[in-house]
Amino acid sequence: MGSRKIRRMLFIMIFLFLLLVGVIAAANLDQVKQKLGLGGQGGTEEETEETQADRGDGQRGDDLSAFLRDETFFDPEVKFKSIETYSGRTVSLMMSSVAKDLRIMIVDSVGQLVTGTPFQVTVQGAGKYTDSDEDGIIYIDNLRAGEYSVSLEEAEGYRVPNTITSIQVKQEIEYRVLDDIEYLILTEDEIDAEKEDREVKGAEEDADGSENTDLLTAKGNEKIGIDVSKWNKTIDWEDVKDAGVEFAIIRCGYRGASSGALVLDPMYERNIKGAIDADIPVGVYFFTQAIDEVEAVEEASMVISLIEKYDVDYPVFLDSESAGGSGRADWLEADERTKVHKAFLETISAAGYETGVYGSRNWLNEQVNMKDLSDYKTWLAEYAEVPQYDAYYHMWQYTSKGTVDGIDTDVDLNLSYMNIDTSINHAKGAEGYSGVIDGDSGNVPVGSDDE
Repeated sequence: MGSRKIRRMLFIMIFLFLLLVGVIAAANLDQVKQKLGLGGQGGTEEETEETQADRGDGQRGDDLSAFLRDETFFDPEVKFKSIETYSGRTVSLMMSSVAKDLRIMIVDSVGQLVTGTPFQVTVQGAGKYTDSDEDGIIYIDNLRAGEYSVSLEEAEGYRVPNTITSIQVKQEIEYRVLDDIEYLILTEDEIDAEKEDREVKGAEEDADGSENTDLLTAKGNEKIGIDVSKWNKTIDWEDVKDAGVEFAIIRCGYRGASSGALVLDPMYERNIKGAIDADIPVGVYFFTQAIDEVEAVEEASMVISLIEKYDVDYPVFLDSESAGGSGRADWLEADERTKVHKAFLETISAAGYETGVYGSRNWLNEQVNMKDLSDYKTWLAEYAEVPQYDAYYHMWQYTSKGTVDGIDTDVDLNLSYMNIDTSINHAKGAEGYSGVIDGDSGNVPVGSDDE
């Protein structure tokens, strides 16, 4: 075969190959344009190489064939409500319901709340709702029980999936810990702590001047202990242990007196780790400003989320006090307050922990119906040589002006009359413990009371 014929055949083969490539490209022209971000318009001469390389669309610089190296190039597109938002931040919905309510949280791909945008959702059968404060949370109450479908409306700069999420809104409270409670917990850096942390000790107002401010010597099965919060500043727990302290009740958080925000005590982690490391058995307390049962379940859920990794031997107490008359829950009637408290206590109990109520003598007598809370522990605050409270109590806070080595501030001193078995490790996942076992209700074994 002559060289001329060979060259002609090679030319024809190259021509046919290029023609085939051209046909394939023409058939997929729309997808090619979409992948390359052309949209029928060419790039501008001012477009820099850096900008081109950063487009995230498969093209790098002037390399128009880069799409051929993308194995997913011709795959079907993920369905989003707006193609213009395809390259934006992906968001989705997380939802929960306690009773006749719906909390909708807008989160990103790593599970963080998305703030700063007035997202809007459509709740089928209920209407449209907007995140007006742009905190990433939409809360709806007074809903009828039943199943609701929720969709997230388009938002500029975000990838919004074209899906509908369903949730069952409950009729009655089930006293179960909320799995997503961490999204509601704030630090003091995010609030006005001076305005929100308004815990007022009613026992100081009721004190008769006869209180003992010394660290007493425990008798019989009594134990001497302290309770602390951020107000006690940095604590040397080894010194506290050496001083004779046998237990510590540590504040883990509070609900804001004005805003109602759930707030972490800034010294909680340091205190509970320090006490446990010093071999001091611990319990916790939470200052409540819940105004209904739903908020009480939220408070209990927060507490459980904070304590489950620690060996908490003593009960979980609800601090029932005034916020100085300006608190959102200060004006609840006794019956209503008792109902709210019970929701907290039931949720804690259902999680496998012993629980109870803290309050001053007059507060417990006048602001709470303690007969309706007789199934739980009572922690009395009465600053007198001999308490005048005429009902049974399991622990007595006898002063707020105590002094203990390792603590530079005045500190609350307590006597416990509970026989706490500290041999059980109540931390979640601890060896030998998996919730409520052998009658142990989470903290205090059977037969622990002196009643």
